[in-house]
Amino acid sequence: MRVAIAGIMHESNTFLKIPTGRREFEAGSFTQGQALIDVWRDAHHEMGGFIEGAGRFRFEAVPVVMAWATPGGPVEDSVMDEVVAAIVHACRSEAIDGLLLALHGAMVTSRHASGDTEVLRRLRTALGNDFPIIATVDFHGNITAEMGRLAQALVGYQTYPHVDQRERGILAAELMARTLKKEIDPVTAVAKPPMILNLLGQDTNREPMISLMQQAREREKEPPLLSTSVMAGFPYADVDAMGPSVIVVADGDRKAAQTAAEQLAKAMWDCRHQLYVPCPEPAEAVRMAMQSNRFPVVLVDLGDNVGGGSAGDGTVLLAELLKQHATGAVVTIFSPDNVEKAFSIGVGGKFEGKVGGAIDELHGEPVEVCGRVRSLHEGKWIETEARHGGRRHNDQGKTAVIELPGPNTLVLNSLRTPPFSLGQLTSLGIEPEQERFLVVKAAVAYKAAYAPIAGRIIEVDTPGLTAINPARFPYRHIRRPMFPLDD
Repeated sequence: MRVAIAGIMHESNTFLKIPTGRREFEAGSFTQGQALIDVWRDAHHEMGGFIEGAGRFRFEAVPVVMAWATPGGPVEDSVMDEVVAAIVHACRSEAIDGLLLALHGAMVTSRHASGDTEVLRRLRTALGNDFPIIATVDFHGNITAEMGRLAQALVGYQTYPHVDQRERGILAAELMARTLKKEIDPVTAVAKPPMILNLLGQDTNREPMISLMQQAREREKEPPLLSTSVMAGFPYADVDAMGPSVIVVADGDRKAAQTAAEQLAKAMWDCRHQLYVPCPEPAEAVRMAMQSNRFPVVLVDLGDNVGGGSAGDGTVLLAELLKQHATGAVVTIFSPDNVEKAFSIGVGGKFEGKVGGAIDELHGEPVEVCGRVRSLHEGKWIETEARHGGRRHNDQGKTAVIELPGPNTLVLNSLRTPPFSLGQLTSLGIEPEQERFLVVKAAVAYKAAYAPIAGRIIEVDTPGLTAINPARFPYRHIRRPMFPLDD
């Protein structure tokens, strides 16, 4: 059995008008052929799971292409065109029996509101109705019913932070092997409750998501069900498919799959009010942090969640920490121009100027700072633990560490990088456990790395492209009515 392994993954924030092109994918990961195996084999990612599953279930994994980029604005269609063409060519020319595909589920392109649906549609058209296609999808995927009809099976992550990606990739590989051996005939159904689930409510270590996930795990033990995925959706995409969903894969029985999906979707709907998580605004949050006797305090900048496609140069919490005379704070800001400035000054030199607030007017004003260049770095590190996103090789670009009065620490990087790994700081000589305040531009994903060292976590209702309140966004294309926007 020869199975192609490939993927194109992007979480697209449609409120960010800067497009995501091939350069952004190259900065993330754009690997082909054997290079794909070299980069992803050991990763805590579904692609690593595909590769491990090939050995475990005795099929040959044929590496094609894996394209991944940091969440941002919609993807340029040319990137999708290139990836799909490479997959089609490989499947047609190399005697391939099936395709394991890593998708996100919330990719939007210039012309397609659901880029993932379009990828599957093109592959199905090119490869035929009987060609086995099994895809993994991110917990934040905005899944369409058509995706369930186009793929034999869809398998979603079931943790947030995402720490089960490799495991779900192995499950997809198992389903593929059993399909090719004619042991099963997987069919997929999707159900979508009319609601928006804010990111804090999506945390699978919080109720009621804990109970919903337990229900899903129990249901998938019932024949003829093969896999059940409760999906939270990505609220920062103004598209028809935006919102949570339930995916159920069954052995040859689409009606059973649809019934189970609708029942679990109703369970999600029934606890919709419990899925709201209130949090303080910046001034109050910093006051709470200053009064804490447990350190480090992690301040979560929800409105500038880089993992949700935000700017990464928000200054609201930096400004508030300086205003309240905090000491021992570490704040990371995406600021390529200032990184170059720091490199030109050199280690030990005086650094002064405005940082942050350069990309838009949604994440705070530029902040005037004056300090010393403590260290300069290339910004690369390797993550060996299971962390959200599953990436092993990480790169935040050229990075400068600036020591500010207080003392406080300002990290300036040149690639927008979600705080999924402590390596982002430890690779710079910063020991996060020894600091008093750590600002993370995230929502929940950071927890796999930061929660074990945190003395206290304070989630902050900051403004920006990833603000926690959906009422802040001018939705025009989503389905209506939609809870909580409509009565």
